Amino acid sequence: MKLETLQSLKERRSISVYQDEQIKEEELQAVLEAGMYAPTSMGKQSPKMVVVQDPETVKILSEMNREIMGVEFDPFYGAPTIVIVFAESEETPHIEDASLVMGNLMNGAYAVGLGSCWIHRARQMFKSEAGQEYMKKWGIPESYKGVGICILGYPACEHPEPKERKADYVVRA
Repeated sequence: MKLETLQSLKERRSISVYQDEQIKEEELQAVLEAGMYAPTSMGKQSPKMVVVQDPETVKILSEMNREIMGVEFDPFYGAPTIVIVFAESEETPHIEDASLVMGNLMNGAYAVGLGSCWIHRARQMFKSEAGQEYMKKWGIPESYKGVGICILGYPACEHPEPKERKADYVVRA
């Protein structure tokens, strides 16, 4: 049994405070490899991941996300690296495939000592004219839709304790 895997799945938490330090390339590669090994429908591997580490581009994308969310704070929480996961909208089940990639990215991040968090609103960001321009620049076809943004960095906070699991989480038939 791989009990350490189960333990990691129970311990991983979303992090919303990051150190002002870029992650190491080998850590990033390990996280991306975890994403690449996410299960996909019929093994098609249709999702795409775009890594952004340029501080100015991260800031612009954070601002786009902030405007959609309608808040004043940085929705990327100061994370220095973001991985945007796109799904081929003509594939079924594209959202599910890309969501599994997101999950693997976050679990991979925890495995190498990084903090991570799923940031929503990728769909709205990359429907916009500015978002479409970034997709063109990155070589992402128009048929792809944003599913999630995985922010990555070194946590600048204590590891959060898990919330108690709700009693009716599992229902046996």
